[in-house]
Amino acid sequence: MTDSKVETISRLAQWRIENLGSCTYKKSDPFKVGIWNWYLSIEKNRYLYIRLFPEPSRVSKEQPTIARFVLRVSTTGANRRTYISPIHERLLRTSDDFVWPVDSSFLGRFIIDVEFLDLKICPQNGGEASSIWPSDGMMQSLASQSSLRCLARMLDEAIHADVTINTADGMLRAHKAILSASSPVFQSMFLHDLSEKESSTINIEDMSMESCMSLLSYLYGTIKQEDFWKHRLALLGAANKYDIVDLKDSCEESLLEDINTGNVLERLQEAWLFQLNKLKKGCFMYLFDFGKIYDVRDEINLFFSQADRKLMLEMFQEMLTIGRRV
Repeated sequence: MTDSKVETISRLAQWRIENLGSCTYKKSDPFKVGIWNWYLSIEKNRYLYIRLFPEPSRVSKEQPTIARFVLRVSTTGANRRTYISPIHERLLRTSDDFVWPVDSSFLGRFIIDVEFLDLKICPQNGGEASSIWPSDGMMQSLASQSSLRCLARMLDEAIHADVTINTADGMLRAHKAILSASSPVFQSMFLHDLSEKESSTINIEDMSMESCMSLLSYLYGTIKQEDFWKHRLALLGAANKYDIVDLKDSCEESLLEDINTGNVLERLQEAWLFQLNKLKKGCFMYLFDFGKIYDVRDEINLFFSQADRKLMLEMFQEMLTIGRRV
């Protein structure tokens, strides 16, 4: 790893400075977060000045961003110290738009983190800036808009609905054909002489009516992005239970996108429970490669008291692996 390379995962970027030495200025390689390429730079004077700015390009010129972010500077070794900036929200166009002075000297290796909390695009013709997370249309079906409108009406108005779904707090109506085409588990229910086939009723009492409606909206191709994000943990459980592979993959990708110190241990538990190897690897990277294990010290004891022993062993092995690389 070179001294100018920035590693990224999810919305976090990390720059490891091996030794500033006699240098008074360093600039990172470009790194991509959102639709922009970014740079970090440091300048040593009385203070350590840290700048964050987008790479000059057509994208940054035509679609300038308002970035909401927080910076952390950490020393390494036994006397680890961490300096955390306030949460900044700035329109960033050039290297002059943001600078954070840190009143400390750094000897040897240290790490600079920038965690993007939000990125908004500023329209050129004025108007309100819009966030790039979540991106509109991510869950959009490949079907035409007219077909989607028909499916939405079938679900919302229960047109020729032939199956009743009992949830934890209410009842919904749906269509056997749609459910069967989406899930081999549902298909098996209606093919064989099971109670669901005879009664045309499915009991999904481990989901609320609202989250179950989001599940149906996904199967009918009409789910809204905000509903997907709101119910993605419940959708993940349903996708695993009813073997809906594409929904399970979408939930894993979504949960990987916004890992932070407040949810990384919960995400790791979900990854272990539902065998989501990509999400588990991402959580391990966040905790160990990026050193965020130090930021969850208060929560880690409770996590270990509840975690599966095999998961704890994997975490320990990952720590040993990282230790050998440092």
